[in-house]
Amino acid sequence: MASVHESLYFNPMMTNGVVHANVFGIKDWVTPYKIAVLVLLNEMSRTGEGAVSLLERRRLNQLLLPLLQGPDITLSKLYKLIEESCPQLANSVQIRIKLMAEGELKDMEQFFDDLSDSFSGTEPEVHKTSVVGLFLRHMILAYSKLSFSQVFKLYTALQQYFQNGEKKTVEDADMELTGRDEGERKMEKEELDVSVREEEVSCSGPLSQKQAEFFLSQQASLLKNDETKALTPASLQKELNNLLKFNPDFAEAHYLSYLNNLRVQDVFSSTHSLLHYFDRLILTGAESKSNGEEGYGRSLRYAALNLAALHCRFGHYQQAELALQEAIRIAQESNDHVCLQHCLSWLYVLGQKRSDSYVLLEHSVKKAVHFGLPYLASLGIQSLVQQRAFAGKTANKLMDALKDSDLLHWKHSLSELIDISIAQKTAIWRLYGRSTMALQQAQMLLSMNSLEAVNAGVQQNNTESFAVALCHLAELHAEQGCFAAASEVLKHLKERFPPNSQHAQLWMLCDQKIQFDRAMNDGKYHLADSLVTGITALNGIEGVYRKAVVLQAQNQMSEAHKLLQKLLVYCQKLKNTEMVISVLLSVAELYWRSSSPTIALPMLLQALALSKEYRLQYLASETVLNLAFAQLILGIPEQALSLLHMAIEPILADGAILDKGRAMFLVAKCQVASAASYDQPKKAEALEAAIENLNEAKNYFAKVDCKERIRDVLYFQARLYHSLGKTQERNRCAMLFRQLHQELPAHGVPLINHL
Repeated sequence: MASVHESLYFNPMMTNGVVHANVFGIKDWVTPYKIAVLVLLNEMSRTGEGAVSLLERRRLNQLLLPLLQGPDITLSKLYKLIEESCPQLANSVQIRIKLMAEGELKDMEQFFDDLSDSFSGTEPEVHKTSVVGLFLRHMILAYSKLSFSQVFKLYTALQQYFQNGEKKTVEDADMELTGRDEGERKMEKEELDVSVREEEVSCSGPLSQKQAEFFLSQQASLLKNDETKALTPASLQKELNNLLKFNPDFAEAHYLSYLNNLRVQDVFSSTHSLLHYFDRLILTGAESKSNGEEGYGRSLRYAALNLAALHCRFGHYQQAELALQEAIRIAQESNDHVCLQHCLSWLYVLGQKRSDSYVLLEHSVKKAVHFGLPYLASLGIQSLVQQRAFAGKTANKLMDALKDSDLLHWKHSLSELIDISIAQKTAIWRLYGRSTMALQQAQMLLSMNSLEAVNAGVQQNNTESFAVALCHLAELHAEQGCFAAASEVLKHLKERFPPNSQHAQLWMLCDQKIQFDRAMNDGKYHLADSLVTGITALNGIEGVYRKAVVLQAQNQMSEAHKLLQKLLVYCQKLKNTEMVISVLLSVAELYWRSSSPTIALPMLLQALALSKEYRLQYLASETVLNLAFAQLILGIPEQALSLLHMAIEPILADGAILDKGRAMFLVAKCQVASAASYDQPKKAEALEAAIENLNEAKNYFAKVDCKERIRDVLYFQARLYHSLGKTQERNRCAMLFRQLHQELPAHGVPLINHL
């Protein structure tokens, strides 16, 4: 957010007993709360070092900065804050304020006269240039400029402030005597936090310039780094409207309103606030002061650029392109290369679906390096790596490119981009099917501490990068059957990113997908079908694909086939290769479940060619698995076994638990089919090996609670035990099969045709 400029001022007025000095452009004024803080500072200087312990003094020093910078708070709350740090000093402050409020006006006059003594002497108690010294000087100056009537109003406001504080203290004491439960005490303690809270901001009249600057910078920082600690959208908008009521030309308040409206996806209000921000920036003349005659044009071109970014965020690409053209035109007229570089980056974002977009991106990176814009250069490299990953480039080249961008990040301390880079590595490893490497990168990001110092002790851990890493972590755990761990990760995500936050859609989709997979594994197709609506709302392509999967599981083959064909055409148009391969595999499965394996083969070969071309190792292994199954159905199990040896190693190393079970089950089927032509001793040995593989497959299926596939394994085992003459083992498997068969619906297709 742009820094608050020096021309900011508030209209002189008196609201809620707060006296504003009638000085144009004054940065601060005296309020009853600030008199109470001055009393605290005075008492701290009068108290000897022996009277207050070192720990208490340290707590007081930590308390001072929020008290000086933050908004006015009630007297009772101030007492409690001081009492938590130093009970002895809290009592002294209370007595001093009581004597001043219950005394006469001359007592307040004398107090301000005595404040000047803090700077006198060879070793003054307070240095003039320190934070406390500057605050004292501002207060003394503001008080000296008040007229007599304003001084009287200030004293009256102080008396009212004291009386309200006394009433609140008495009420709190009565509540403690009547006995409150432990939960209410904890709630009260949370309300005493010195960070900006809703009740603190609204307890007084308009904020001074210093308080407004602190409030805006703190909220903007929280919105960027830790949205959960910022005020709620409604409360923040209420406070911003209050600020703008007293000073409509407060440009930075309009910008924070723009950021706040983005949180709730309010396109009209965010556009309105953004335009008002640049209008006020031009009206105040701040841009002209810092940039000469170019200030006016600079505001216009960056207004158009920000408007283009806003429209792009909401998917209004035509309006975004028009705004971007306007920004480029003004930037070219002014010869502003920095603005043109930003425009070039957004041109790529708008046209990244075009085949020649990588040329635009490479040009953007070179220009950004030339003009010394490391942030833009790094973002360009990240986008280039992402594009090359989807184009099927080798992982080592992509990691080398990311290594170069990491050097830029560490050199210029771009901590946010370091996080993005690691999150991107996690996504690339998952795309290529290397779950172990993806897990390592996600954990590396989560274990990193922020390099950026953020106000109010906030760690930079609530950004989009962390949300992406946590979602990958949840999905990876769910794939390995660790559903309890995945639930813990999702629970943590929900706490970090509440439903109204801007990155909440990431964990919502992740949660829906995990629930869907669990429902499908458990054979609860009606539950899976109900989850499709939620997935479609968050990701249309994913939702349609999963709807087809449900229809296929429910044996509605014609409806599933129509849906998959439409989705295939759409994904081919979008060049969504990963989804194209998944759809081809599902269509192939439809064909062999309809007893047409020969028609499935061209589909599988097309999927294999695509996965090899784009280096999607895991999808390639899954395709080979499906090809082996097709060959088994066609009656060539030996060829199927040789194919399986190619695919099974990557699946067992990086595959999901369900796919490991499917692979071992298929190996057992191929072994049994191949053993048909063997002599009796060799056949018995082959069947024993198949039973071992079936046991391993059953253990894998049990981890993901896939009862339907466990039933198939038990059926197969019972048949094999019967062939080997092992009656006891056969009966045990048959009994377990019968229990599951009564619990689950029948397939409607032969068991041999189910992979």
